[in-house]
Amino acid sequence: MGYPDQRFNVNLSILFTELPLLERPAAAAAAGFTAVELWWPWVDSPTPEQAELDALKKAIEDAGVQLTGLNFYAGQLPGPDRGALSVPGEESDKFRANLKVAADFAQSLGCKALNALYGNRVDGVDPAAQDELALENLKLAAAEADRVGAILLVEALNAPESPKCPIVSAPKAIEIVDAVNAATGLGNAKFLMDLYHLSMNGEDLDEIIAKYTEKTGHVQIADNPGRGAPGTGDLPLESLLDQLKQAGYEGYVGLEYKPGDKPSAEAFDWLPAEARAAR
Repeated sequence: MGYPDQRFNVNLSILFTELPLLERPAAAAAAGFTAVELWWPWVDSPTPEQAELDALKKAIEDAGVQLTGLNFYAGQLPGPDRGALSVPGEESDKFRANLKVAADFAQSLGCKALNALYGNRVDGVDPAAQDELALENLKLAAAEADRVGAILLVEALNAPESPKCPIVSAPKAIEIVDAVNAATGLGNAKFLMDLYHLSMNGEDLDEIIAKYTEKTGHVQIADNPGRGAPGTGDLPLESLLDQLKQAGYEGYVGLEYKPGDKPSAEAFDWLPAEARAAR
């Protein structure tokens, strides 16, 4: 057990961001990784030009890495937004416009996981109305994911950093997962278990792993405090990942941490080079 027994991918929207987007897949490959994931890269456009999509697809293919996870359009991320699907008006419209584009892009690269970030509460808007809109949009997202053979991920963020987001605990995210699956009958909505976010909430990670691994479709990690690489904070990440594996989790573990003040290529010293290629 331990880190060498895990399947890691690198999040190219938080690591290697010192490089242009199209150079990041090759940089991850040069660091020894064979799998990557992405937030929606075009924060201003849910429907970029086909040439832009084709260029990113080619960069991923040329690097020889597998895209294993992709966010649907989520607004300004990183930035003030925490998703778009529960935000009435233009943002919800953008989310819907993005669904087929993102799903088709994922399918073109064999990506089997699509993440739909819920979004913030909006001043002056009834929270119940936002939740009703969110369920409708998540049903559409689940159908698009199912069309391309992918799962739909629902992620819990953390309250200190995302105070306007209502999905800031594992039980709340599971509630949304269950509601989507009940509404669609597809069964493809899964929990995205981000151990950094959950630890920031002060949640019992051992209990969450024991209770929710069966409903978990993806795991992401960063250490806490600081959201840095494993070993820069206090979280027993190696032990927690062992617990997940023992509980039956066999998927990827996304490296979604900040590299600090050094180049991203130097932020993987905690992981032996021979353990970086996904098996």
